[in-house]
Amino acid sequence: MNHQDLSIINLVLQASLVVQLVIAGLLLISLASWSVIFAKLVGLRRVKNHNEGFEQEFWSGKNLSELYRAASSKADAGPMERVFASGMREFMKLRERRLDGPTQLDGARRAMRASLQRELDTLEGNIGFLASVGSVSPYVGLFGTVWGIMHAFVGLSNLQQVTLATVAPGIAEALVATAIGLFSAIPAVIGYNRFAREVDRIAIQLESFMEEFSNILQRNLSASPAASH
Repeated sequence: MNHQDLSIINLVLQASLVVQLVIAGLLLISLASWSVIFAKLVGLRRVKNHNEGFEQEFWSGKNLSELYRAASSKADAGPMERVFASGMREFMKLRERRLDGPTQLDGARRAMRASLQRELDTLEGNIGFLASVGSVSPYVGLFGTVWGIMHAFVGLSNLQQVTLATVAPGIAEALVATAIGLFSAIPAVIGYNRFAREVDRIAIQLESFMEEFSNILQRNLSASPAASH
């Protein structure tokens, strides 16, 4: 085998069927993980922009009822806006039933907590896939390498004389599987760590907003739900 034959494409084409299937599977997994990474980058950036915009609007002194009507009518509302709307909706519903203040506040908090959990479940979607790709891909690639080396040595057993020149191509073909496994795993691990941190930051931001909004509702219990904050 000459130097030109040692290109990645030629090594893959000359590998055994099992190794080729392993490499094809790893490339498909890598493509899927990159799709998740780009989708998460765009999605989390949009979430942060929505949250920051609504937070500025919330603290600008606007009327709570006006904010609620705007948040309820938006089709593309952000997580913080939806958490606010769920809490305000429950608060107004309980107030219309003339329940006592602590019950109104507790109902609003429970509604916001349920909404927060739904938002976090959505934000964490597909992040677990990246963790699985990062942990499994190297082992899948290693399996392809082990199988390829076994296949290469079985083929060499029929030769009278074995030299480095005869062993190297088979081993090189097998090692491509490990390289592809690492190529799939490394971006997935980096993406998972980054997105997990960002989701944690968003969760803390939403938790803080819930507490601040609960305090506002508590101060306004004696006033109408349209009171300004």
